[in-house]
Amino acid sequence: MFIQTESTPNPATLKFLPGRDVLAIGTADFPSAEAAKTSPLASRIFAVPGIQGVFFGSDFVTVTKAEATLWDHVKPGILGAIMEHYQSGAPVMQGEAGSGHADNHAVEDTDIVRQIKELLDTRVRPAVAQDGGDITFHGFDRGVVYLHMQGACAGCPSSTLTLKMGIENLLRHYIPEVLEVRPVAA
Repeated sequence: MFIQTESTPNPATLKFLPGRDVLAIGTADFPSAEAAKTSPLASRIFAVPGIQGVFFGSDFVTVTKAEATLWDHVKPGILGAIMEHYQSGAPVMQGEAGSGHADNHAVEDTDIVRQIKELLDTRVRPAVAQDGGDITFHGFDRGVVYLHMQGACAGCPSSTLTLKMGIENLLRHYIPEVLEVRPVAA
């Protein structure tokens, strides 16, 4: 098994491409070892000392290390954990994977919210997935779109710029009702 690695805009995060499907549907974010208990793969990666976060996309795994940890020290352990997992035949997740959007309201989406989600799915999410991350919709209220960045995008030095200059400008261009984009914590 050959696992490729790619750097991301976040120097604390690397993207690992195992050459196999990771998640068939959605994404999964594990900000701690405790949160990783539902995933045998994430649990194996957290067993490597110095790991602070794991994120799964359709065909990639992004891993965030602690600031004081050097990639040269943890990268071999992460590669070994991914390889061992796929050789074991164990499932990636023991339950359902996360989804692309948080649904905080039981009511049906308005036309504006449907337009926002469509633009996020078709124009934004593929771009942030290239960098090893994802973005989830958390709400729209009085002209403000609330989004959560995950994976390599969470904590990335350029995430504020991505939200403000990239996503906000895109949404405002297509949907005049959008006035601002703000980040939310999970």
